[in-house]
Amino acid sequence: MARWLAGRQWPVHPLAPGRKTPAANCEHCRVRSHEPSRCPCHARGLWCHGFHSATTKFDLIDAWWSREPRAGVGVSCGPANLVVLDVDAHAAQVPDRGRLLPGIQIPDQVDLAGLASGFDTLALLAAYRRQANPAEDETTLRVRTPSGGLHIWYVNSDPAVRYRSSAGSSPKTALAWQVDVRAHGGYIVAPTTRTGAGVYIPLGAARHAAPLPAWLAAELTRTGHVKAESAIPRPRPRIPARLPWAGASQALLQPLIETVRECAVYTEGTGFTEKLNRAAYTAGGLAGAGHLNQAQARQELAEAAHYARPQQTRRNETIIDAALSAGARRPFHPKGLA
Repeated sequence: MARWLAGRQWPVHPLAPGRKTPAANCEHCRVRSHEPSRCPCHARGLWCHGFHSATTKFDLIDAWWSREPRAGVGVSCGPANLVVLDVDAHAAQVPDRGRLLPGIQIPDQVDLAGLASGFDTLALLAAYRRQANPAEDETTLRVRTPSGGLHIWYVNSDPAVRYRSSAGSSPKTALAWQVDVRAHGGYIVAPTTRTGAGVYIPLGAARHAAPLPAWLAAELTRTGHVKAESAIPRPRPRIPARLPWAGASQALLQPLIETVRECAVYTEGTGFTEKLNRAAYTAGGLAGAGHLNQAQARQELAEAAHYARPQQTRRNETIIDAALSAGARRPFHPKGLA
């Protein structure tokens, strides 16, 4: 399996026999502190520092697994341009609904009875975005874990964008509760690896990672998974605004929402707050006059704002709510809507 993965230019490294953690460092590296990238052991063909030593060189791979045939296989996700969704099914207390899908407000009327794992929150996220559930994506490599979870493998088709790894329980950067992200700074256990808990078993016929869906790339951006060094001035994929209204109100509001979305090109100096405030105030005025649904308008504004500034979702929503409320107190009827 290690050779097969390396042949696809996915760097691999040994895992401790029977475990899902990297093989131990040499004695010297265990007692001294140094940057993994500067470790002299790598040049000597040793596997110190886990995924930092991952390689696609067959001679090194053969030497490693000849030395320890029982070792499992890990794949370093960053150098492989992989983004893997690690869906957990651990028995745990379900948090408040505000933490299930970070940045997305789940209304009280949505029945969450029965929600118990990452399979449920991932399905809920896909439903909110009107997309297919990645857990059921038969076009890409999916691996059932011994604990009953699922690894969903995707290839990042835009290597200039580097996604960070995260834990679904993190209060700072998370895609969904009990859905971890394995990307730069992380590794994933390869299929067929055996641990004390069982075997990582590939599902279905797909044995290759499909391209990361655009909507998931947008969600990773929204939730703060794009590493800072990759946030350089450059055009980003445009996500079409999904305005639920039409006619003159759309012609008035859509350009304002697009100016908010376009602030994603730069991290500062774009007048983001002013643009978001103007768009939300306009939406509030239109809603106050009965020309559009305020809840739907808020959702569109929030999606645009979180896309442009994914690290400040709470501040975005504060701006939106204040401007919507102010605009609703000043309803207006633009030409063509009176």
